[in-house]
Amino acid sequence: MTNVNVHSDFAQHGEGDAHHPHQHEYKQSHLLGFALLLTGGFAAVEALAGWYSGSLALISDAGHMLTDSVALALAYFAQKMAARPASARLSFGYTRVEVVAAFVNGLTMAAIVLWIMGKAIWRLWHPAPVDGETVTWVATVGLLINLGVAYLLHCDQTSMNTRAALVHVMGDLLGSVAAIVAGIVIATTGWMPIDPLLSIFVALLIVRSTWRVLKESTWHLMDAVPHGLDYTKIGERLRSLKGIASVHDLHVWDMSPNQPTLMAHVILEADVQWPKLLDQARAMLHEQFGIEHITLQPEWQQCSVGTTHKVH
Repeated sequence: MTNVNVHSDFAQHGEGDAHHPHQHEYKQSHLLGFALLLTGGFAAVEALAGWYSGSLALISDAGHMLTDSVALALAYFAQKMAARPASARLSFGYTRVEVVAAFVNGLTMAAIVLWIMGKAIWRLWHPAPVDGETVTWVATVGLLINLGVAYLLHCDQTSMNTRAALVHVMGDLLGSVAAIVAGIVIATTGWMPIDPLLSIFVALLIVRSTWRVLKESTWHLMDAVPHGLDYTKIGERLRSLKGIASVHDLHVWDMSPNQPTLMAHVILEADVQWPKLLDQARAMLHEQFGIEHITLQPEWQQCSVGTTHKVH
Protein backbone atom coordinates (compact mmCIF):
# COMPACT_ATOMS: atom_id res chain seq x y z
CA MET A 1 0.00 0.00 0.00
CA THR A 2 1.38 3.39 -0.98
CA ASN A 3 1.32 6.27 1.48
CA VAL A 4 0.38 9.59 -0.02
CA ASN A 5 1.75 12.84 1.33
CA VAL A 6 -1.39 14.95 1.14
CA HIS A 7 0.30 18.29 1.47
CA SER A 8 3.05 17.65 -1.05
CA ASP A 9 0.91 15.83 -3.62
CA PHE A 10 -2.60 17.27 -3.44
CA ALA A 11 -2.46 20.54 -1.50
CA GLN A 12 0.34 22.16 -3.47
CA HIS A 13 -0.39 25.40 -5.27
CA GLY A 14 -0.25 24.89 -8.99
CA GLU A 15 0.32 27.37 -11.74
CA GLY A 16 -2.23 30.14 -11.51
CA ASP A 17 -2.82 29.56 -7.82
CA ALA A 18 -2.20 32.11 -5.10
CA HIS A 19 1.00 31.97 -3.08
CA HIS A 20 1.36 32.77 0.59
CA PRO A 21 3.72 35.63 1.49
CA HIS A 22 5.46 33.83 4.37
CA GLN A 23 8.00 36.59 4.96
CA HIS A 24 5.19 39.13 5.31
CA GLU A 25 3.33 36.86 7.74
CA TYR A 26 6.54 36.49 9.78
CA LYS A 27 6.76 40.28 10.07
CA GLN A 28 3.08 40.52 11.04
CA SER A 29 3.43 37.98 13.84
CA HIS A 30 6.46 39.78 15.27
CA LEU A 31 4.63 43.11 15.24
CA LEU A 32 1.68 41.54 17.05
CA GLY A 33 3.97 39.82 19.55
CA PHE A 34 5.79 43.03 20.43
CA ALA A 35 2.50 44.95 20.67
CA LEU A 36 1.15 42.24 22.98
CA LEU A 37 4.21 42.52 25.23
CA LEU A 38 3.88 46.30 25.56
CA THR A 39 0.13 46.32 26.12
CA GLY A 40 0.04 43.41 28.56
CA GLY A 41 2.95 44.78 30.57
CA PHE A 42 1.43 48.22 30.98
CA ALA A 43 -2.00 46.78 31.81
CA ALA A 44 -0.43 45.17 34.88
CA VAL A 45 1.35 48.41 35.84
CA GLU A 46 -1.82 50.45 35.43
CA ALA A 47 -3.86 48.01 37.51
CA LEU A 48 -1.32 48.27 40.34
CA ALA A 49 -1.32 52.07 40.09
CA GLY A 50 -5.12 52.11 40.22
CA TRP A 51 -5.16 49.86 43.27
CA TYR A 52 -2.50 51.96 45.01
CA SER A 53 -4.22 55.29 44.32
CA GLY A 54 -7.76 54.01 44.76
CA SER A 55 -8.64 55.26 41.28
CA LEU A 56 -11.53 53.38 39.72
CA ALA A 57 -10.84 55.16 36.42
CA LEU A 58 -7.34 53.69 36.22
CA ILE A 59 -8.53 50.23 37.18
CA SER A 60 -11.21 50.44 34.47
CA ASP A 61 -8.64 51.57 31.92
CA ALA A 62 -6.38 48.72 33.00
CA GLY A 63 -9.26 46.37 32.35
CA HIS A 64 -9.63 47.89 28.90
CA MET A 65 -5.94 47.36 28.20
CA LEU A 66 -6.29 43.80 29.43
CA THR A 67 -8.96 43.21 26.79
CA ASP A 68 -6.57 44.75 24.26
CA SER A 69 -3.97 42.23 25.36
CA VAL A 70 -6.44 39.39 24.89
CA ALA A 71 -7.32 40.75 21.44
CA LEU A 72 -3.65 40.99 20.48
CA ALA A 73 -2.99 37.51 21.85
CA LEU A 74 -5.87 36.17 19.77
CA ALA A 75 -4.56 37.98 16.69
CA TYR A 76 -1.04 36.68 17.34
CA PHE A 77 -2.30 33.12 17.73
CA ALA A 78 -4.38 33.42 14.56
CA GLN A 79 -1.39 34.77 12.64
CA LYS A 80 0.71 31.80 13.72
CA MET A 81 -2.06 29.35 12.87
CA ALA A 82 -2.63 30.91 9.45
CA ALA A 83 0.98 30.23 8.48
CA ARG A 84 0.55 26.49 8.98
CA PRO A 85 0.35 24.38 5.81
CA ALA A 86 -2.75 22.63 4.54
CA SER A 87 -3.47 19.13 5.77
CA ALA A 88 -5.61 16.13 4.89
CA ARG A 89 -8.31 17.49 7.20
CA LEU A 90 -8.00 21.18 6.33
CA SER A 91 -7.25 21.24 2.62
CA PHE A 92 -7.55 25.04 2.46
CA GLY A 93 -5.11 25.44 5.33
CA TYR A 94 -5.63 27.66 8.37
CA THR A 95 -5.84 31.06 6.69
CA ARG A 96 -9.52 31.49 7.63
CA VAL A 97 -8.46 31.52 11.30
CA GLU A 98 -7.48 35.17 10.81
CA VAL A 99 -11.01 36.05 9.75
CA VAL A 100 -12.51 34.21 12.72
CA ALA A 101 -10.13 36.05 15.05
CA ALA A 102 -11.10 39.40 13.51
CA PHE A 103 -14.79 38.55 13.97
CA VAL A 104 -14.28 37.56 17.62
CA ASN A 105 -12.27 40.72 18.25
CA GLY A 106 -15.06 42.78 16.70
CA LEU A 107 -17.61 41.13 18.99
CA THR A 108 -15.49 41.72 22.08
CA MET A 109 -14.99 45.35 21.11
CA ALA A 110 -18.75 45.76 20.70
CA ALA A 111 -19.22 44.27 24.17
CA ILE A 112 -16.62 46.68 25.58
CA VAL A 113 -18.41 49.65 24.01
CA LEU A 114 -21.68 48.58 25.63
CA TRP A 115 -19.92 48.09 28.97
CA ILE A 116 -18.30 51.54 28.78
CA MET A 117 -21.64 53.16 27.95
CA GLY A 118 -23.42 51.39 30.79
CA LYS A 119 -20.66 52.14 33.29
CA ALA A 120 -20.49 55.79 32.24
CA ILE A 121 -24.25 56.27 32.60
CA TRP A 122 -24.12 54.66 36.04
CA ARG A 123 -21.24 56.94 37.07
CA LEU A 124 -23.20 60.02 36.00
CA TRP A 125 -25.81 59.15 38.60
CA HIS A 126 -23.36 57.78 41.16
CA PRO A 127 -20.19 59.93 41.10
CA ALA A 128 -17.08 58.41 42.67
CA PRO A 129 -13.99 60.28 43.91
CA VAL A 130 -11.04 60.14 41.52
CA ASP A 131 -7.42 61.11 42.13
CA GLY A 132 -7.07 63.40 39.13
CA GLU A 133 -3.30 63.87 39.36
CA THR A 134 -2.52 60.14 39.48
CA VAL A 135 -4.93 59.47 36.64
CA THR A 136 -3.26 62.14 34.50
CA TRP A 137 0.28 60.84 34.93
CA VAL A 138 -0.52 57.17 34.48
CA ALA A 139 -2.84 57.84 31.55
CA THR A 140 -0.07 59.87 29.88
CA VAL A 141 2.27 56.90 30.06
CA GLY A 142 -0.56 54.72 28.75
CA LEU A 143 -1.07 57.11 25.86
CA LEU A 144 2.59 56.83 24.87
CA ILE A 145 2.41 53.03 25.04
CA ASN A 146 -0.76 52.97 22.94
CA LEU A 147 0.74 55.35 20.39
CA GLY A 148 3.70 53.01 19.99
CA VAL A 149 1.50 49.93 19.64
CA ALA A 150 -0.85 51.71 17.22
CA TYR A 151 2.12 52.74 15.08
CA LEU A 152 3.39 49.16 14.94
CA LEU A 153 0.01 47.81 13.88
CA HIS A 154 -0.64 50.70 11.47
CA CYS A 155 2.54 49.78 9.58
CA ASP A 156 0.75 46.68 8.34
CA GLN A 157 -2.97 46.88 7.62
CA THR A 158 -3.08 44.31 4.83
CA SER A 159 -4.35 41.72 7.32
CA MET A 160 -7.94 41.98 8.54
CA ASN A 161 -6.71 40.35 11.72
CA THR A 162 -4.22 43.17 12.34
CA ARG A 163 -6.82 45.83 11.55
CA ALA A 164 -9.20 44.28 14.09
CA ALA A 165 -6.48 44.37 16.74
CA LEU A 166 -5.76 47.99 15.79
CA VAL A 167 -9.40 48.89 16.50
CA HIS A 168 -8.93 47.65 20.06
CA VAL A 169 -5.73 49.63 20.50
CA MET A 170 -7.22 52.80 19.01
CA GLY A 171 -10.11 52.48 21.41
CA ASP A 172 -7.71 52.34 24.33
CA LEU A 173 -5.65 55.19 22.88
CA LEU A 174 -8.75 57.37 22.80
CA GLY A 175 -9.51 56.17 26.31
CA SER A 176 -6.08 57.33 27.47
CA VAL A 177 -6.65 60.77 25.92
CA ALA A 178 -10.03 60.98 27.63
CA ALA A 179 -8.48 59.90 30.94
CA ILE A 180 -5.81 62.61 30.66
CA VAL A 181 -8.38 65.30 29.96
CA ALA A 182 -10.63 64.00 32.73
CA GLY A 183 -7.70 63.84 35.16
CA ILE A 184 -6.67 67.42 34.44
CA VAL A 185 -10.24 68.72 34.75
CA ILE A 186 -10.83 66.82 37.99
CA ALA A 187 -7.49 67.89 39.45
CA THR A 188 -8.10 71.56 38.64
CA THR A 189 -11.85 71.93 39.09
CA GLY A 190 -13.05 68.85 40.95
CA TRP A 191 -15.86 68.35 38.40
CA MET A 192 -16.38 64.56 38.42
CA PRO A 193 -18.96 64.16 35.59
CA ILE A 194 -16.24 64.87 33.01
CA ASP A 195 -14.96 61.30 33.38
CA PRO A 196 -18.16 59.45 32.35
CA LEU A 197 -19.05 62.07 29.73
CA LEU A 198 -15.73 61.61 27.94
CA SER A 199 -16.09 57.84 28.24
CA ILE A 200 -19.40 58.00 26.38
CA PHE A 201 -17.81 60.18 23.70
CA VAL A 202 -14.94 57.72 23.21
CA ALA A 203 -17.35 54.77 23.04
CA LEU A 204 -19.29 56.46 20.26
CA LEU A 205 -16.08 57.05 18.31
CA ILE A 206 -15.18 53.36 18.56
CA VAL A 207 -18.56 52.16 17.26
CA ARG A 208 -17.84 52.95 13.61
CA SER A 209 -14.53 51.08 13.45
CA THR A 210 -16.01 48.15 15.34
CA TRP A 211 -18.91 47.92 12.91
CA ARG A 212 -16.54 47.99 9.95
CA VAL A 213 -14.48 45.08 11.32
CA LEU A 214 -17.60 43.05 12.11
CA LYS A 215 -19.10 43.72 8.69
CA GLU A 216 -15.93 42.86 6.78
CA SER A 217 -15.22 39.67 8.73
CA THR A 218 -18.85 38.55 8.41
CA TRP A 219 -18.72 38.98 4.64
CA HIS A 220 -15.56 36.88 4.54
CA LEU A 221 -17.10 34.14 6.66
CA MET A 222 -20.13 34.16 4.33
CA ASP A 223 -17.81 33.72 1.30
CA ALA A 224 -19.07 36.94 -0.26
CA VAL A 225 -17.62 38.31 -3.48
CA PRO A 226 -14.50 40.28 -2.47
CA HIS A 227 -14.85 44.03 -2.20
CA GLY A 228 -13.89 45.75 -5.44
CA LEU A 229 -14.74 42.81 -7.70
CA ASP A 230 -17.81 42.86 -9.97
CA TYR A 231 -19.32 39.37 -10.08
CA THR A 232 -21.42 40.03 -13.18
CA LYS A 233 -18.55 41.64 -15.07
CA ILE A 234 -16.26 38.70 -14.29
CA GLY A 235 -18.84 36.29 -15.70
CA GLU A 236 -19.37 38.40 -18.80
CA ARG A 237 -15.64 38.68 -19.48
CA LEU A 238 -15.23 34.93 -19.15
CA ARG A 239 -18.15 34.32 -21.50
CA SER A 240 -16.74 36.80 -24.04
CA LEU A 241 -13.61 34.73 -24.59
CA LYS A 242 -13.60 33.09 -28.00
CA GLY A 243 -14.49 29.44 -27.62
CA ILE A 244 -16.63 29.78 -24.48
CA ALA A 245 -20.35 29.46 -25.19
CA SER A 246 -21.58 30.11 -21.66
CA VAL A 247 -20.62 30.09 -17.99
CA HIS A 248 -22.45 28.66 -15.01
CA ASP A 249 -21.83 27.79 -11.35
CA LEU A 250 -19.57 30.82 -11.08
CA HIS A 251 -18.28 31.46 -7.57
CA VAL A 252 -15.92 34.23 -6.49
CA TRP A 253 -14.77 34.57 -2.90
CA ASP A 254 -11.76 35.24 -0.70
CA MET A 255 -10.13 32.02 0.42
CA SER A 256 -8.34 34.25 2.92
CA PRO A 257 -8.09 38.06 3.14
CA ASN A 258 -6.61 39.51 -0.07
CA GLN A 259 -6.63 36.12 -1.79
CA PRO A 260 -9.53 36.15 -4.30
CA THR A 261 -10.51 32.76 -5.63
CA LEU A 262 -12.68 31.74 -8.58
CA MET A 263 -14.43 28.53 -9.53
CA ALA A 264 -16.75 28.02 -12.51
CA HIS A 265 -18.05 25.62 -15.14
CA VAL A 266 -17.55 26.78 -18.72
CA ILE A 267 -19.46 25.42 -21.72
CA LEU A 268 -17.10 25.18 -24.67
CA GLU A 269 -17.81 25.35 -28.36
CA ALA A 270 -16.86 22.39 -30.52
CA ASP A 271 -13.22 21.89 -31.53
CA VAL A 272 -11.85 24.23 -28.87
CA GLN A 273 -8.31 23.69 -27.66
CA TRP A 274 -8.97 23.76 -23.92
CA PRO A 275 -5.38 24.08 -22.61
CA LYS A 276 -4.80 27.19 -24.74
CA LEU A 277 -8.17 28.70 -23.79
CA LEU A 278 -7.53 27.95 -20.12
CA ASP A 279 -4.28 29.90 -20.26
CA GLN A 280 -6.11 32.83 -21.87
CA ALA A 281 -8.83 32.75 -19.22
CA ARG A 282 -6.31 32.64 -16.38
CA ALA A 283 -4.31 35.50 -17.84
CA MET A 284 -7.44 37.62 -18.31
CA LEU A 285 -8.74 36.97 -14.78
CA HIS A 286 -5.36 37.79 -13.28
CA GLU A 287 -4.70 40.94 -15.31
CA GLN A 288 -8.19 42.45 -15.14
CA PHE A 289 -9.41 41.29 -11.73
CA GLY A 290 -6.31 40.26 -9.78
CA ILE A 291 -7.58 36.69 -9.34
CA GLU A 292 -4.85 34.06 -9.21
CA HIS A 293 -6.44 31.03 -7.58
CA ILE A 294 -8.62 29.79 -10.44
CA THR A 295 -10.46 26.52 -11.07
CA LEU A 296 -12.38 26.13 -14.34
CA GLN A 297 -14.21 22.95 -15.28
CA PRO A 298 -14.79 22.56 -19.04
CA GLU A 299 -17.94 21.07 -20.53
CA TRP A 300 -18.42 20.67 -24.26
CA GLN A 301 -21.49 22.19 -25.85
CA GLN A 302 -22.74 19.02 -27.52
CA CYS A 303 -23.09 17.45 -24.07
CA SER A 304 -25.58 20.09 -22.98
CA VAL A 305 -28.15 20.19 -25.76
CA GLY A 306 -31.41 21.83 -24.78
CA THR A 307 -29.96 23.42 -21.67
CA THR A 308 -29.58 27.15 -21.22
CA HIS A 309 -26.60 28.20 -19.14
CA LYS A 310 -26.33 31.59 -17.53
CA VAL A 311 -23.89 33.29 -15.23
CA HIS A 312 -25.38 32.99 -11.77
